Amino acid sequence: MAKLIINDEEIQIEDGQKIVETIENAGVPIGCSNGVCGTCEVEVLEGMENLNELTEEEEDLGMEGNKRLGCQCVINKGSVKLEY
Repeated sequence: MAKLIINDEEIQIEDGQKIVETIENAGVPIGCSNGVCGTCEVEVLEGMENLNELTEEEEDLGMEGNKRLGCQCVINKGSVKLEY
């Protein structure tokens, strides 16, 4: 099991699972869910290495540094701390 930390709330999530439903339940606004609107942008504070690589949709929107689209993230393992 992986651990997703959103604004200091710890949530257990299966390894290899998309985080979109989990972050939406935690209050992150989700618009289109397919990576074109950018409303679900989150800041990865810790654990970027535990997420999948940037998707083409994220690259098209210019995501860089510690910014990601929550709807495009898969938590592979370990712990990831996010802020929105």
